[in-house]
Amino acid sequence: MKQSGVTLLELLVTLTILTILASVALPFTKVSSKRSKEVELRQNLRVIRAAIDAFHLEWARDGDALPGPACVKNRLSCKEVTGPYGYPKSLEILLGVKLTGEQATVRGTTMRRYLRSIPPDPMSGAPDWRMRCYRDPPSVKDWCGEDVYDVTSHSQELALDGTKYREW
Repeated sequence: MKQSGVTLLELLVTLTILTILASVALPFTKVSSKRSKEVELRQNLRVIRAAIDAFHLEWARDGDALPGPACVKNRLSCKEVTGPYGYPKSLEILLGVKLTGEQATVRGTTMRRYLRSIPPDPMSGAPDWRMRCYRDPPSVKDWCGEDVYDVTSHSQELALDGTKYREW
């Protein structure tokens, strides 16, 4: 009578092969998750920076001069929502600016939105971006608080390409 089954040697060879395959695949999953976070970070930075640029184009301001088309039409709210160089005073302003001029009364448009929500920093999982003012150098550590010219991540980690996330 012949019995069928697996010998101990066959079982050990199979387990060894599986262990080798698993040890090779593990680093790829770590790199893959890091790469997806990096792609999301780049995309979120691009979205926020585009909103800041669109705001600046419409609400351009240079001290007391208000050359931007939105500032000309909404003089009352222009100085409330913009810093001295025409950039938003905070990221929250990009969620909605209340219009006070002729645009609000003629067209019935009372809000101008640049973002639906502030995207989160994928490295921290929260919308806690590191902000920089227009007059600040790129390497500044503390935000001056008068306007938002640029945003970066707070993360000190290195990216896959060797750069720091906060330098993106």
